[in-house]
Amino acid sequence: MNGKLNGKLNGKLNVNSILLNDISNRKKTTGVMNICFILYPWEVIEPETDSSLRMVHEAALRGHKVGVVYPNNLTIRGNNAYAFVKMLLKDEKISPTITTFYKKARFKEQMFPLSGFDVIFVRTNPPLDPIMLNFLDSVKDDTFIINDIDGLRKASNKLYPACFNDPEHEMIPATHVSKNKDYLKKIIKESDSKWMILKPLDGFGGSGVIVLEKNATQNINSILDFYISGKKDSNYVILQDYVEGAEKGDVRVLMLNGEPIGAYRRVPADDDVRSNIHAGGNAVKHNLTKAERKLCRNIGSKLVSDGLYFVGLDIINGKLIEINVCSPGGITRINKFNRVKLQKQIIDFAENVVQHKESAIDRKRSFRNIIENA
Repeated sequence: MNGKLNGKLNGKLNVNSILLNDISNRKKTTGVMNICFILYPWEVIEPETDSSLRMVHEAALRGHKVGVVYPNNLTIRGNNAYAFVKMLLKDEKISPTITTFYKKARFKEQMFPLSGFDVIFVRTNPPLDPIMLNFLDSVKDDTFIINDIDGLRKASNKLYPACFNDPEHEMIPATHVSKNKDYLKKIIKESDSKWMILKPLDGFGGSGVIVLEKNATQNINSILDFYISGKKDSNYVILQDYVEGAEKGDVRVLMLNGEPIGAYRRVPADDDVRSNIHAGGNAVKHNLTKAERKLCRNIGSKLVSDGLYFVGLDIINGKLIEINVCSPGGITRINKFNRVKLQKQIIDFAENVVQHKESAIDRKRSFRNIIENA
């Protein structure tokens, strides 16, 4: 992983000019940190495959104080943001085996101020709760949040790829978002492709993704009615050009600090167009192609400048389909295929950022003391 930290780190510290040494060759000087994971319920975690659990386990192995928070346990006390935190008890040796660690983990719940944590990982499933983000707004200048709150607001739905300038659709397939049925029917009619992809704007895990056949005009009306009207108010939907090769699956790439750290291919089941693992797809080993690496380079700096330090990209035939910023998964599969532990790199990154923030504060304080004591 390149050691450069690009972009703004939660308001107070801009580290565009900071260069970190290669973390694999540098002695660690970071002390014990307080790390919080805003998570889905611990009881529903699947220990064999869960990516968040790998990060929790790695942080605990290093001796950091680890807490788990559910979004509905955030609160305000004395005008400060607090949470009822399930703190991991450390009275027993942390098992090196993740499944054993998960089964034996015990917690004690206590109310703590969020600004007391050095790092907060936001690992909730989409759609993001805007109230949760409002709670975190009050501590983003004091605590390093992965991913940045403003970045999550920008990119938590599938509109974010529109931020990238790609007029010729070299990186991103032509994409249309609307709840106007007549407009969408016009787009389908004018398309040169036999098929288009239709999906809900706020879907995840492959839910609601279908292939529209242009010639099946008698079905398009009812399909659009179903997706747009739904059970509540009208919903936005995404209509996207079909990318050749989609039937062979997609590539999930994990990006850390603007660079790819691992990837695997997701192959759809024989009776499904979706390649998502939760939708029945299969995972296979994958080495990034030249086109995929170029795509990662082209968008990496923008991701970091928006505070999106750890994300998952979904790529088909060298084109970006989606950017997953809430709770990107795939760590366990990449670890297995490549015999690595990506969670080590992620916690390394968090430690490095906190260390540089603290060093900058200490440096500022020492210079102030020189002036005050003159």
